[in-house]
Amino acid sequence: MTGRIVVVGDLVTDVVAVLSGPPAPDTDTAASIRFTGGGQAANTAAWLAWHGVPVTLLASVGADSAGAARVSELRAAGVDCPLPPRTDAPTGTVIVLAEGGRRTMVTDRGASLLLDPDAVAAALVGGAHLHLSGYPLLDAASRAAGVRALAAAREHGLTVSVDAASAGPLRQVGGATFISWVRGVDLLLANADEAAVLAGSAGSDPADQARSLAASLDAAVVVKLGAAGAIWADRDGVCTVPAPAATVVDPTGAGDAFAAGLLATRLAGGDPRACLTAAAAAGALAVARIGARP
Repeated sequence: MTGRIVVVGDLVTDVVAVLSGPPAPDTDTAASIRFTGGGQAANTAAWLAWHGVPVTLLASVGADSAGAARVSELRAAGVDCPLPPRTDAPTGTVIVLAEGGRRTMVTDRGASLLLDPDAVAAALVGGAHLHLSGYPLLDAASRAAGVRALAAAREHGLTVSVDAASAGPLRQVGGATFISWVRGVDLLLANADEAAVLAGSAGSDPADQARSLAASLDAAVVVKLGAAGAIWADRDGVCTVPAPAATVVDPTGAGDAFAAGLLATRLAGGDPRACLTAAAAAGALAVARIGARP
C-alpha cells in the first residue's frame, strides 16, 4: 500500500472533562476541562499526518467559528480537508467524561451527519487507501455516504479499512447488519466490546472472535484490548502483541492513534506484528495526554 490515505467520517469539537473521581450527583465534581478537536476520523487523520503519511479527511463541519477552528487545526497539522462547510447544521460537539481510565461520551454530531455521498465518492479518486470510521454507517442520516465511500473505493481500486467505532450504536443496528455493509474490506478494526457484538456466537475469547470475523469477511481483523494488547487475525493465522506500559491520563482517541500507527506501518510494508507493535505504541502515547490528537 503506497500513496494517500483518505479518511472518511467525523470532525467535531470535544469537550474533555478528566474527572477527579466518580461524578457525584446533585453537586460538584472537580475536573480538568479542555476544548479540543475531536471525531474518530479526524483524530486518525491527525495521527496519520503526525506519522508523515499523506492524508485527506472527508468530514463535514458547520459554517461557524468552531468548524473553522477545527479545519484550521487539521490543515496546520498537514491534513488535507477539501469539503466546504455546511450552512444547514452546526459543527458537532462531543462531551467526553474521563475517569478511572474509562470514558463516557455525550454526542451531538451536528454537521458530521450531513456528509455528501457524491462529494465523498469524487474525493476518493486518486487515493490509495480508504479508512472509514464506522460512525457514518451507524447513523441513518450519514449511512448513504459511508456505503458510497465503500463502493467508490472498490470501483477505483483502493484498499479499505473500517473502524467499528462504538459498541452501543453497533448493538442498535445489529452486528450482522454492520458486517453486511463492510463485507469486502481488507481490514476491520474493533475493540473488545465491538468485536463481541460483531462476532455474535463466536464465544467470549477475543482471539476466537477475531478468527471468526476474519474467516467471515475473508479479511484481516484487529481486536484492540487496551492494556492487554491487541490481536491480528487473517487467513495466515493469529498474531498478538502486549501493550507497552502507560500512565493513563485520558483514554480519548487512543483507538484512533492505534489505527493510525497500524496504517502508517502497513503503508510502509510492515507485517502484522510490526503493525500491532507500532499501533500499541501510538495508543500508549495518546492516553498519556488530555485530548485525542498528537
